[in-house]
Amino acid sequence: MLFNLLKSMRPRQWVKNLLVFVPFAFTLRQYWQPFSPQMYALFALAAVAFLVFCLLAGVVYLINDLADVEKDRNHPTKRFRPLASGALNKRQAVGTIVVLLFVAIPLSFILDLTFGLVAVFYLALNLLYSFALKNIVIVDVFTLAANYVLRVLAGAVAIHVPPSAWLFVCTMLMSLFVGFAKRRHELVLLEDNATTHRQILKEYTAEVLDEMIAVTTASFVMAYSLYTFTAENLPKNHEMMLTIPFALYTVFRLLYLVHVKQEGGSPEELVLRDKPLFVAIMLWGLAVVLIFYFFGRTPPV
Repeated sequence: MLFNLLKSMRPRQWVKNLLVFVPFAFTLRQYWQPFSPQMYALFALAAVAFLVFCLLAGVVYLINDLADVEKDRNHPTKRFRPLASGALNKRQAVGTIVVLLFVAIPLSFILDLTFGLVAVFYLALNLLYSFALKNIVIVDVFTLAANYVLRVLAGAVAIHVPPSAWLFVCTMLMSLFVGFAKRRHELVLLEDNATTHRQILKEYTAEVLDEMIAVTTASFVMAYSLYTFTAENLPKNHEMMLTIPFALYTVFRLLYLVHVKQEGGSPEELVLRDKPLFVAIMLWGLAVVLIFYFFGRTPPV
């Protein structure tokens, strides 16, 4: 039972919750001593925030599986999920949801009042999505994207730093791309059975989704490029612009995988499975770290 519960909570999807560490990563720049007490304190706060969102994500996935159990049985891959296959019964899933909520919600408010409110809003938005918003065209994808932005906001609130507007814009645009790519993948994969699995898919066509993907990717490239030489918290020598090619390659590789390889259903698994994409993201991150913490810094007087 425990294995099936953990499987239903989708631990592979929890990698998305690493977004709560993004504000922490950018805050570290103010500390020249990387192993200072302040760094450990901030990391501990971010780690608790990560744990809370993992627990809440588990709740959301269990609720989604309960709500979509009949539809999942008509899906070529989702029919093997524990609830859809019968390996896990509904009573066990409901009991786990109650326990997770009794741990996650109090813990979120103990961490910080505002963080607790963000966590509750995240949970409420997901529940609203599961039972209403997922059936409203375009709004469904915006809701999915908002979940990524809320993770970033939660990470900033948890360590008590002001959130970056540029970070929100870039996160939202890339999240919209992921959402539209996911819808396109479902539409192509399921073909005539698409609306049986997800009703909202009847409102989309591959052509419309391609246009939306093009708009969001182009907007992301522009926003990220502007961010690299206008954000106030970046090195004044504009060396962060050197990371733009990595961002471009990552976007182009994603577009290739979506349009040529018909991928995009699970972006977190796609990153781990596609080696060129994984390498590009790692190099992008390495370039950001080197510029942000080493080459772009002015030595202390």
